[in-house]
This record gives sequence, structure tokens and C-alpha cells, in this order.
Amino acid sequence: MAQLSDDCFAFSGPLLRLEEMERLIGERVMPVAGIERVPLAEAPGRTLAEDLVAPIDLPPFDNSAVDGYAVRFADLNPDGATRLTIGGRMTAGTKETLTIKPGEAIRIFTGAPMPRGADTVFMQEDITRENDVVIAPPGLKRGANRRLAGEDARKGEVALAAGTVLAAQHVALAAALGITALGVRRRLRAAIFSTGDEVVEPGSPRASTAIYDANRFLLADLLTRAGAVVTDLGILPDDPAVLENALREAAGDHDVVITSGGVSTGEADYVRTAVERAGTLVFWRVAIKPGRPVAMGVIRGIGGNAAFVGLPGNPVAAFVTFARVVRPLLRRLAGARPQRLFALPVRATFAYRKKKDRREYVRVTLRRATDGEIEAIKYPRDGAGVLTSLTETDGLLELPEDVTAIEPGTRVGFFSYAALAG
Repeated sequence: MAQLSDDCFAFSGPLLRLEEMERLIGERVMPVAGIERVPLAEAPGRTLAEDLVAPIDLPPFDNSAVDGYAVRFADLNPDGATRLTIGGRMTAGTKETLTIKPGEAIRIFTGAPMPRGADTVFMQEDITRENDVVIAPPGLKRGANRRLAGEDARKGEVALAAGTVLAAQHVALAAALGITALGVRRRLRAAIFSTGDEVVEPGSPRASTAIYDANRFLLADLLTRAGAVVTDLGILPDDPAVLENALREAAGDHDVVITSGGVSTGEADYVRTAVERAGTLVFWRVAIKPGRPVAMGVIRGIGGNAAFVGLPGNPVAAFVTFARVVRPLLRRLAGARPQRLFALPVRATFAYRKKKDRREYVRVTLRRATDGEIEAIKYPRDGAGVLTSLTETDGLLELPEDVTAIEPGTRVGFFSYAALAG
């Protein structure tokens, strides 16, 4: 379980900005305990628990970056062509390293070790060959097409820093260094459930006033993408006692409990009451739209505490708040470094007004204009419950807190759904 204090998310303001929320998470939430070693094939998606120090230089020896001819730069005529005698041949994997003599060129192939005394390589297409003589043109720089030992990673230096969420390129680097297994943080254990007497399981009989549950499927996939092991607790009724018991039991063997619906301030929002009985609800209003009624707290379970996040019941709001609120928490719990999201600048085709001091996200489709610029077209319906606004658009425009209006032609930041979902 996550080791959290009851006040780890404590915030004194009435409406929490995203930057303040991320600061609180970074300062007050500690990564879960537990490190395990996994083979490289199982490492992608896991968080590196300790710095990977390079055990060897990479590459481990000077070698050629191209197929061509290795030469001594000192032999080259800077003002005209140079004739050199072919003095040997070296291929990748050869066990014998030749020594180049003055006035010679050594035929060499990509990855082959550099001949002793050679420091420059001509690409074969730049060389003219006449039997056992090559003619090298002027203008090549000293050291061209040569890869130096350790230029990729030096022995004893940190090749991968702790907190890296491992992807294919990280695993490839570890393999190139001769590593077979990596120490990683254990996977987070996440429990999810939906709430509401009006919510029913897809495929089951549905009353005229009921809706099928979409949020659990949305959240389960997003959590899995974030590397968590998900326990689906189903749909729970609007009953504070049932909800309180479910929260306590889930906190006993999970690091985080995530619900959707029932965290606003209405009389029928029972999750908030259950959380306050089972633990501490620290805040429930974030300066974000869609999704202001999002709550964070701590649930006290048998054996330890678990983080709690209560997301809005509307699926679009649940998606946005997961991407911008839950993912930073999950990364911190998993021991990962904060994710750096960089917005793609695009040009708005529409006018829009918003309140100050609130981060707002607008669903848009992209197109390329006749002048080559990428433009954003707003989805015609704004409702936080309109799921097709996610399936028929490409991503979200992010409008910062200090922005109150945009006009056609305004440059704004765009995030694709792939970037937000991870």
C-alpha cells in the first residue's frame, strides 16, 4: 500500500490550480516501497528504481560508421585529390586489428574496429578505385565517419536515471551495455469502481432512466497504460455505508482507489460522505474544466493507507481529470519523474470565452490549412457527457488560467489524446 499521511494533499485555497496540485503531489507523496529485478523483455512500461551505471564504454572500441576506406588524415592533400594504396580489409567482428601505414587506405565496413593509426573514414561512394589504389577527394574533416569508444555512453557514468519510465529505446540501451535485467519499482495496484443507482453494467437490462457504465472501461484502460495492475470492483449503489466499506477494503491491498461520480456537493453525492468516514477528503475542487468536482484524499485501510481520487461522473470530465490530475499522482507513486508535456502550437479557427484563473480544455479536430498551418476546429457540442466529442476529435486545446478569450487566428497549445493517455 502507499504510505500516505492524512494531510498529504492538504491545500488551504478554495480552488486548487493544476500547478499547485502537482507541487503538492511532488512534495508530499512518496513512491511505493518494493523493488524487483525483471528481464529486459519485461521491462518496458516499468519505472527504473535505481540509476543504471554503464559497465562498459559504448561503443566499446573506435569503429567505422560507414562502409568505405579508413585513412590517416595526415596523409591527405588539403588542396587536391590523394592517391592511397589499399593496405588491407577489415569487417565487423574481425578479431585482428590492422595497423595502417603511411600512404595506405584500409577497406573497412560499418562497425569494424578502426585500424591502428587511422583516424578518418571516407564513404565508399566518395572514393574512386583503380585496382589497388584509391583516389580520395579533398575536403573531408579529421575524424569523419569514425565512432569513438564511449561517445554514446562512458563506463562508470549514469546511462539511465532512476525514475525513467522504460520504453523500447531505454531497453535497447541497456541491452547494448550488456545488461540482462533491471531493478524496477513494483507495479502500482489500483482499484476502481463506479457509483450511482442509475448506472448499470453494459449488456444487462436497463431501466428507462438508467445509463450503461462507460467510466470503468475508460479508467481501466488508462490505468493499464500507466502501468498499474487494476482491480475492477464494479458498480456500487448510492449507499454511504456500502461505499465506506468498499473503500476501506480496497485501501487494504491497493495503492490508489479511483471512483467516478458522487464527489460534488449535492445531497445525492454519497462518495464524499463515505470518504470522510473512511479517511480524509482533502480537496474536491480543482481549477480545471471540464472536471472541477475532482477529489483527492487518503483512505485508511487495514494494513496501510491508500490514495483516493474521486473523478466526475461525466466521461469527458473523467478523461480530462485523469490525464491532468491522476497521471501525475500515479507517476509519483510509481517513483517516476514528472512527465513533461509539450503542447503543439496550432491556429484556432473559432472564438471562445472562458473564466479567468481556470485551466480549460477544448475538444478539437485538426486540419492543414491552404497556407500550410495546422488549424484547430472546435467540436460543436461542449457537454462533458458527450462521448462522441472524444471519438470524433483529435485532442484538446489547453487554455491557461490567465487567458479569458481567443479569436480566430489565435495560436494555442494542442495535446493529442495519445499524449494525454500515455
